[in-house]
Amino acid sequence: MCLFTMNKKITILGAGISGLTTAYLLQKKGFDVTVIEKNNQPGGAMESVHEQGFLFDRGPNSLLETVPLIGQLVTELGLESEMIYANEEGNKRYILRNNQLHALPTSLKGFLQTKLFSVAAKFRLLKEPFVGRSNDGYYQSIADFVKRRLGQEFLDYAINPFVAGVYAGRPEKLSVASAFPKLYALEEKYGGLMIGAFKSAKERKKRAEVSKQSAKMLSFRNGMQTLPLALAKYLGNHVLTDSEIISVEKSSDDKFIVTYMTDGKKYTLVSDAVLSTIPPYGINKLLSKFDASIDAVFSKIEYPPVLVCYLVYPKEVIGQPLDGFGFLIPEKEKKSFLGAVWSSVIFTNRSDTQHAAFTLFVGGMRNPEIIKEDREKLFARVQEEFESIMKISGKPVFKTTRFWAKAIPQYNLGYVETEKYFDTFEANNPGIFLSGNYRGGVSVGDCIKNAEPTAEKIEKYFDDLMMQ
Repeated sequence: MCLFTMNKKITILGAGISGLTTAYLLQKKGFDVTVIEKNNQPGGAMESVHEQGFLFDRGPNSLLETVPLIGQLVTELGLESEMIYANEEGNKRYILRNNQLHALPTSLKGFLQTKLFSVAAKFRLLKEPFVGRSNDGYYQSIADFVKRRLGQEFLDYAINPFVAGVYAGRPEKLSVASAFPKLYALEEKYGGLMIGAFKSAKERKKRAEVSKQSAKMLSFRNGMQTLPLALAKYLGNHVLTDSEIISVEKSSDDKFIVTYMTDGKKYTLVSDAVLSTIPPYGINKLLSKFDASIDAVFSKIEYPPVLVCYLVYPKEVIGQPLDGFGFLIPEKEKKSFLGAVWSSVIFTNRSDTQHAAFTLFVGGMRNPEIIKEDREKLFARVQEEFESIMKISGKPVFKTTRFWAKAIPQYNLGYVETEKYFDTFEANNPGIFLSGNYRGGVSVGDCIKNAEPTAEKIEKYFDDLMMQ
C-alpha cells in the first residue's frame, strides 16, 4: 500500500453485490471508497424478509461457490457461522413434461432410463461429438446452437426451461456467446461439448475454479441479503443509502464530481474515478454527457418483468415428494409460470418442520405482458396450476409476492457489440468504469467473481497514471 493509492478517492454508484464487493476489495487495497445507493438499504435485488415465522428471498435465493473469493469473503467478514450449504436433497432437479415431474438425469443410467426424453432424442445426443463448428461465430442464439449440436427435443425440454430459470429468457433471443460463454467456448476451443467438458474440467482445476454444475450451493441463516449487509457494515459510513444521484460531471482538473440528493438536500463528492454498477436503464442519462451514443446502446438492453410468488403449505396436504431443488417448466407445457424452487427443502430454516415453503417465478421474456395484467388474478391462476402439479389438496397458510418491473438483463443476439461498447466507453472516458450483472454474467457468483478484475482494472488505471 503506497501513499499514492491511499490518496485516491473512488465513488461507486450502486450498493448491489457488484458495487459492494468491488468497494470492499478496493478499500482493502488502500483506496478511499464511497458507495452511493438510492434505496434505504444495501443489496440491490438481494432482499431477504422474515414474515409470520417464514424466511424468503425476494431476489436470488442461493449462491454457487464457484471461485475462492466467495469463501474468502465469508471468512473475512466473519460469516462462517451464518453460512449454510444446501441440503443434498436439493441436488435433484425436476422438469415438467405432460404435466408430470421428471427428475433431470445426472448419470448415464439415469439418462437411459428417464422418460423426460424420447428414445430418438437419446440417440440424437450420440451424434454430438461428430457435429462441426458453426459458421455463425458470435451471432447465433442458444436455441440454434443447441438444436444443431443436440437436437430439437433437448432444446425444448432441457435448455428452454434452463434458460427460463437463469435469465427468465427465451433461447431463441439469447446469444450463446454472451449468455453462455463457457458453453460456446467448448465448441470453439475443443470442437464439441462432450470432449470440451472433459478437457475444460482439468483447466478449471488448475485455476482453483469449480463448474456451476458441481459447485456447492450456499446461502445464509437469515437469507441472501446477509452478504451485502455484512459488506456494507465493513465499509461503514463509506456507504450512503437513501441517496439519489443527480449528476456525474468531470472538472477541468480531471476530477469527477458526483452530485446526489439526501433528505431533500444536494451534496457533492469529488473523486479521482467513478465506478457505476447501476443498471443501464438507471445510468444511461447520467453518463450521456460523456458519450451521446450511450443512451441508444443501453436502451437496447432488455429487462423483462418477473413476479416472484411465495407460498407456504402444511406438508400434510402436499402429494408430491419433496426431494429436490424444485422444477422448471418448458415453454411447450403452456403454463402461467416458469418454475418453482422448493425453498424449505434446500434450506430447511425457511419454514418450520410442519410446513413447506416455495418460491415461484412468473413472466420473463415468455410473458412480458404480465406488467399489464391484474396481479391478483395472475397469482390465483399460477397458484392453481402449481397446486395441480404438486398434488396439493389444501390452501396455503401464507403467501406474498414481489414484483420486479425490470428483473434480469438479457444478453440477446448481437450482445457482443454491446460488450465491445463497454470497453470502448471506458477507453474513451478514462476514470469511468462500468460493472454489474449486465456485464460478465447475471448470477450473484458472476458478480462477485467479476469484482476482482474490476478492482484490478481500477488499480491499474492509477498505476498507469503514476508512471506517466
